[in-house]
Amino acid sequence: MKFIVVLHTDDGQQYGVTVPDLPGCFSAGKGLDEALESVREAIDFHVETLIEDGADIPATNTLNAHQANPDYATGVWALVDVPVEKYLGPADKINITVPRMVLRRIDEYAKRHGQSRSGFMVEAAKAAMHA
Repeated sequence: MKFIVVLHTDDGQQYGVTVPDLPGCFSAGKGLDEALESVREAIDFHVETLIEDGADIPATNTLNAHQANPDYATGVWALVDVPVEKYLGPADKINITVPRMVLRRIDEYAKRHGQSRSGFMVEAAKAAMHA
């Protein structure tokens, strides 16, 4: 799963990292590489704790929405991939029927947003169930 993160620094050496889609998840490191590795570990632990507590992983927001937040105005943005799916249980294959035109639009949307068809449909279902 990919997570948007924002890095802040006052001296160009030490970085604080925030994960806007996971409230309370943050980390730090010396230099960009260490900060990004540290936040991967923080995300993994945060998600594991959420799942163990019976909570869902919060819905993600777009980079544009996060960039509009003044708290992150001076931040450097990055995308990190953290294999948190292991906490969700094994994936099940399903067979569904979708009109061809709708499926084409799903695929186009997913591609524009760096998602797979399955990833998009899971996120759409989760968003609909939280509504």
